[in-house]
Amino acid sequence: MLKKEKKLNVSTTFPWLTEQLQSTFDFTHTPLHIENKQIELIYIKTVVDGEKLQSIVIKPFFEMNSMENIEAYLTSLTNQQEILSEEQVLQELSKGSVAIGVNGTVLLFDFKKVHTDVPLLSNVEPTIQGPQYALSEDIMTNLNMIRQRYHHPSLKIDMFTIGNKSNQSLAVVYDQETVKKEALLDIKSRIHSLDNDVFLASADVVRYLNNKKRTLLPNTLLTERTDRISYNLSGGKVIILLDGDSNAILAPAVFFDFMTAMEDNYHPYWITKFTTFLRYIGFFNCLALPGLYVGVTSYNPDIFRSELALSVAGSRVGVPYPSYIEVLLMLIVMELLTEASIRLPKAVSATATTVGGLILGTAATEAALTSNIMIIIVSAVAISTFVIPINEMSFAIRVARYVILFFSTIAGMAGLALSLIGFVMFMANKNSFGEDYFKLFIQGKKEET
Repeated sequence: MLKKEKKLNVSTTFPWLTEQLQSTFDFTHTPLHIENKQIELIYIKTVVDGEKLQSIVIKPFFEMNSMENIEAYLTSLTNQQEILSEEQVLQELSKGSVAIGVNGTVLLFDFKKVHTDVPLLSNVEPTIQGPQYALSEDIMTNLNMIRQRYHHPSLKIDMFTIGNKSNQSLAVVYDQETVKKEALLDIKSRIHSLDNDVFLASADVVRYLNNKKRTLLPNTLLTERTDRISYNLSGGKVIILLDGDSNAILAPAVFFDFMTAMEDNYHPYWITKFTTFLRYIGFFNCLALPGLYVGVTSYNPDIFRSELALSVAGSRVGVPYPSYIEVLLMLIVMELLTEASIRLPKAVSATATTVGGLILGTAATEAALTSNIMIIIVSAVAISTFVIPINEMSFAIRVARYVILFFSTIAGMAGLALSLIGFVMFMANKNSFGEDYFKLFIQGKKEET
């Protein structure tokens, strides 16, 4: 049921607004008066575009001859907003709206000043081919970018307000012809149940949308790319945009979504298949290679040919502790280097982590604290981690490999095999907003296979 617009009286509404906002230094209450014409403006000047207000409202007021012309002009402006209550007017003022009192009636207009509406370069999901610009941090700009790329009339946008104190705008975007109705209803019901004072980013919204707060594998996908958004809209996904963040939430998200890069749609067929195959090899290396090293060196060296088994054993001569301690120490050092590369300033991060890794690796092998083969394995694991296109899945696999390493330490190759089978079963038992995690979404089709 739609809410009806409410007519508010200036004599009661403006004193109440003044009382609520008078302690704010940037609150402005300006009456405009000339001859027999008079209007009143109430706004917060730090969030209002003063130049637009001057050119659209104040200047025409002094140029028009009568109050009838002024009122007719103001009511014809396209940025006029619907008024539902005094509390809603107060909330809109904090976002950049201006309340104007005309002939005893309150009118509300959007004059928001935005400094974050410039599309950003794609840094998290870069591609050689395809669009190079990502979303901005302004929700209206992001909606414009999506509509410019997805012109189908069935595209629908539902707006919500979340955050008990921040009152942030959140948009749910979907194609009503292809969207999964059950998933859409589930997502909307979870949004209605969000109960938090402030949402800092889209990733914060994901945490509260997820019913299982301690889950390892992500069931929503964060993206900054408009081409990925358009691709998934046509495939029946729901897009969630939060004002103030340049990332969009895609739901439901299945395992194959996290292993797909947008360049797969731009390369020739066989190149796409080859890069996808490399991606899955990297996924397996990142997950199983540390456990495989421990299982072979400590429990089942007979799996390798005798020459390779002797080579591995010879490289560990002089290492004073078991292989699982060696692997664990080197993985932790690698994690520290990865975190350092993220936290350091960009000007020094690449140099510092590269030099640090080379020095640590050389010193560790010369001091017989680790084997040369272990350095190769850790390097391969580090490279494989970054082959996974989506960071959420990459972080999850970084954690999962320690679990698999634990079982390999206990039971060797049998533990490795059982833990991998258990991990696959865990993913097969998982779902995302009613969709099976191993389900394959076909772009452009209403049904999935």
